[in-house]
Amino acid sequence: MIGYVTLGTRDLQKAAAFYDKIAAEMGIGRFMESETFIAWGSAGGGAGLGLTKPFDGNPMTVGNGVMVALAARDKAQVDRIYKLALSLGGTDEGPPGPRGEGGFYAAYFRDPEGNKLNAFVMG
Repeated sequence: MIGYVTLGTRDLQKAAAFYDKIAAEMGIGRFMESETFIAWGSAGGGAGLGLTKPFDGNPMTVGNGVMVALAARDKAQVDRIYKLALSLGGTDEGPPGPRGEGGFYAAYFRDPEGNKLNAFVMG
């Protein structure tokens, strides 16, 4: 149902360096790029992720309650994405571990601009 998710950025190139490395860990590359927008994803894959300078010219802000969930291959990849995000200037929002029931395993972090993400695997 979801085609892509877009997050705002103050500094597109600096933010892109963070997401290039996260996407590479997940085996995904850039598929669209302009002076104000970069998107990562793959043809026929799941939802893509885009970064953009706000179109209205106003400052970027973080959406309270908004989070992007990145589907990992396994628990080890969840752990790697979390550690990679923190090494790239991201901040901890909850270390890797089981959440609830049903085999949901996730790690929560914010990118350097404050956007909240998680990496997760089910069952």
